[in-house]
Amino acid sequence: MTPHHPVGAFAMQPEVLPAAFPGELLARLGTRLDLLGGGTEVLALDDPRLAHVTVLFTSWGCQPIDATVLDAAPRLRAVIHAAGSVRGHLTEEVWHRGIAVSSAADANADPVADFTAAAISFGVKRAFPLARRYAEGHYPQLHERPGADGRVVGVVGASRIGRRVIRRLVATGYQVLVADPYLSAADAAELGARVLSLDEVCRRSDVLTVHAPQLPSTRHLVNAARLALLPDGALVVNTARGSLIDTGALLAECATGRLDAILDVTDPEPLPAGHPLFALPNVLITPHVAGVQGTEVRRFGAYATAEAERFVAGEPLLGEVLLADLPRLA
Repeated sequence: MTPHHPVGAFAMQPEVLPAAFPGELLARLGTRLDLLGGGTEVLALDDPRLAHVTVLFTSWGCQPIDATVLDAAPRLRAVIHAAGSVRGHLTEEVWHRGIAVSSAADANADPVADFTAAAISFGVKRAFPLARRYAEGHYPQLHERPGADGRVVGVVGASRIGRRVIRRLVATGYQVLVADPYLSAADAAELGARVLSLDEVCRRSDVLTVHAPQLPSTRHLVNAARLALLPDGALVVNTARGSLIDTGALLAECATGRLDAILDVTDPEPLPAGHPLFALPNVLITPHVAGVQGTEVRRFGAYATAEAERFVAGEPLLGEVLLADLPRLA
């Protein structure tokens, strides 16, 4: 180990490491950190070498980092998460011990926002049910081809993804309403949207897209009563977490044909084979692919690498996660 370099290590699923941190990123990190195993090794959190680690890179599949792990890592000063949410593996003890925490959630936000905007565009034009009817020999007439002009989109949650979705929708020409208890009217206006109560957003929206965090208080946030408020023919889009919508209530509405849905997440997830939602012609379900996937996983590593460079240089972390913010983060 180089005396003047802090020590870095990786804790994640083995297959994630080369996808997130290809050779050129490891080379960059190697100029600032001594990487255990040369950067190609995943460190188990009961490995004695954890005692030397200053910067720990985590990602999907990392074990919980609790007091026992931290006791074995007295030199740990930063946990840099090369993925989105840190809620699944970091305990509050990490912050209590003064360890800096960063998440690459921003790197995941643009792909989800792009997917959501595309889903809304396909959905308002009823592209998927029309495509099925086309395959059956029905070529839609003009009056069967709905358009996007004049449509109102309700955004539930002005999160980092929700805000990106709002900007994309406003730029496209949609009218946008937002339901978020932490968003002021002035901030909504800056985004080009209008903030209303969730019930009122449901009443007025042709499309409802969900971007709130998964918390006990947000389970079934979009329930049977709120789905019933949506106008006939409305579209429900969920690229956040499945538990935010009452699956049974959504099934009941979509089964009548009153509502359409595009779901990248479900409750439960994965949705069991043969679930009745799969059979509905007005529902499209994708297997949680809106966020960073495949070659895009490198985005997480690039973000984490830049964060490590900032940390070593003593600069502020762009993706810093504060304990006070944790209760309302995804």
